[in-house]
Amino acid sequence: MPRFKEYNIQQTVMVPVSFDRQILPGTFEHSVNYLVDEKLDLSIFDSKFKNDDTGRPAYDPAILLKIVLLAYSRGVTSSRKIEALCRENVVFMAISADSRPHFTSIANFISGCPEQIAKLFQQVILVCDDLGLIGREMFAVDGCKMPSNASKEWSGTREELRKKAQKVDNAVRYLLTKHRDEDKKGHAEESIRCREQKQVEKLLAASDKIEKFLAINEERLGRSGKPVKSNLTDNDSAKMKTGHGVIQGYNGVAAVDGKHQVVVAAEAFGSGDEHGLLEPMLGQVEQNLGASPLEDAKVLADSGYCNREALDYLEHNRIDGYIADHGFRARDPRFAEAGRYKPAATPQISPKARFTTEDFQADLEKRTCICPAGKAMWLKCAQAKIAGRLFMQFQAHQADCDSCHLRAQCLRSVRQKGARQANILIERLPKSTAGSLVRMRQKIDSALGRSIYGHRLGIVEPVFANIREMLGLQRFTLRGKTKVNAQWQLMTMLHNLFKIHRYGLAV
Repeated sequence: MPRFKEYNIQQTVMVPVSFDRQILPGTFEHSVNYLVDEKLDLSIFDSKFKNDDTGRPAYDPAILLKIVLLAYSRGVTSSRKIEALCRENVVFMAISADSRPHFTSIANFISGCPEQIAKLFQQVILVCDDLGLIGREMFAVDGCKMPSNASKEWSGTREELRKKAQKVDNAVRYLLTKHRDEDKKGHAEESIRCREQKQVEKLLAASDKIEKFLAINEERLGRSGKPVKSNLTDNDSAKMKTGHGVIQGYNGVAAVDGKHQVVVAAEAFGSGDEHGLLEPMLGQVEQNLGASPLEDAKVLADSGYCNREALDYLEHNRIDGYIADHGFRARDPRFAEAGRYKPAATPQISPKARFTTEDFQADLEKRTCICPAGKAMWLKCAQAKIAGRLFMQFQAHQADCDSCHLRAQCLRSVRQKGARQANILIERLPKSTAGSLVRMRQKIDSALGRSIYGHRLGIVEPVFANIREMLGLQRFTLRGKTKVNAQWQLMTMLHNLFKIHRYGLAV
């Protein structure tokens, strides 16, 4: 017979635990504990509490901040899981002094203190600056698009939402009519009736949700003044294109210093368009660092931030900017063979076989156009400026294109869903030899400009990789720009705390 060591699960062992000795020097929790206690001014949280004379004592903001930062550093963002860590993990017990706050207190601290988190973010930047982690020589600006706590299925303009509500009401009327007919015939299945009744209740709730939203909220307008899609769950978020498809979310924008990749400005925007974001981000850099940090620095940004207003702003404030335009890579000989790595494109009609603008009968004076199939097209834009030329744009009606026998010869791709558009040339505009766009193109195409712009990728992209992959923030868990912005600044502040832990306190 084999012999085994005896064990007794009913025995009692008294294990003395000294909390301060569990926070070992050299660990991240030790750095967080030191920075929160010694370097950060937490009196900014005092205005959140009014229990001087009445009410129970509140959890110290220092304790809540420590456990939230430590949990986020380990990829844990759920308040319930953070509460469990404070009960089960000895490191969290130690850093919280065995306080064990309820998950609602943790959640309220994260979502209810956006102003205080913004001030903490600024304080951490100043700590980084005092430790010499900010070089002030080169800043890179870019954004990271992530899903929000909202479904893109509940997005649309007011007109689209009205149509959706009408469609839902039609479905409800159909089911109710079906129920009445089955009642008259007397052969309704109870299980099917129960399932359809739940579906009716669900559809009615959806219809009420849309009607309440339309009654309270106005039409959401974009930068150009045109209506953009609203969202019933989180109207501050927006639909935006990413490399993984279309998402409903926010664009977390960050300005990063080139010396140690410290984030010096961060804000979440509910817009996928980055054209107007360079100026406010650089304004935050000056506000957070002070003493004219952009005076002798270089500012780098990709083509998403390239527009005349942004470049004029850089020139007016004498900021040495390097902003790529959309044709930057096409002009770079190093990307001449980049197309071979792209996946095979959708089969397209040969240019010789496809109808050109010469096959469309356009009358610029009357502003009319007839397609090769003899159908009238509608005027989409009277004057469209494209690549230094002025066009009058016409577009076919969708119903005409869907049923057209010349569809395969007219559209660019056999899988194209939209209607055919025709751009009729009006005139060629004179080429401008001046202007901020031309000057920036000449600047960034030079050997020195390409060399400087090449640093952008290595400065800002690793920050987003660290936040998403190492810290585990794959989506924003809060709703509303104010709360989402606080969560984004909290994560970027955590990224900066890691920089202090690795390079600042180790010196």
